[in-house]
Amino acid sequence: MSSTTSFPERIELSGEGLVLRDWTEADLAAMPELFDHPDIAYWTPIVSPFDEEAARKRLHRDRQLRKDGTAILLAITVDGGAPLGEVMLRRAPEGTEIGYAVGPAHRGRGLAVRAVRVMAAYAFEQLGTDQVVLELEAENAASVAVATRAGFRLLDVPLITGEEKGRPFALQTWGLDRP
Repeated sequence: MSSTTSFPERIELSGEGLVLRDWTEADLAAMPELFDHPDIAYWTPIVSPFDEEAARKRLHRDRQLRKDGTAILLAITVDGGAPLGEVMLRRAPEGTEIGYAVGPAHRGRGLAVRAVRVMAAYAFEQLGTDQVVLELEAENAASVAVATRAGFRLLDVPLITGEEKGRPFALQTWGLDRP
């Protein structure tokens, strides 16, 4: 599947005790509680402050990225109901990347690790991807733990450097190969 091919209009993935599902308008009120937090503002490109207007823009952007065949963003749930976080899959010329954010009230339950595994399986089985990557800062101990627990290994590639939200960053690339 090329990077210009759209993703399915609707996606629901199950596994690892989770249901990853499309975001809906019904989720807009819950999104600020998940994403308006200093950790998420610091470690991710998600806008801050994150209010209901930011949620609307994110939902619109999510739908456009999916239509363009660039990315999918799914709500992390345990039963298809209330969102607890988000997992993202992005296709780019340099590879298939997974990202995630879990709401502060829902951390410590292995949600990110399980969501990453389910999304990686989707990339391998449905998209024919040979490798998925996580790009994260070495100082982000929680994300390094997710990468390790999900079976990723640190790749011997140059750091990705830049600046976002007024602070410099250096991202390591962690990879997981098709089983």
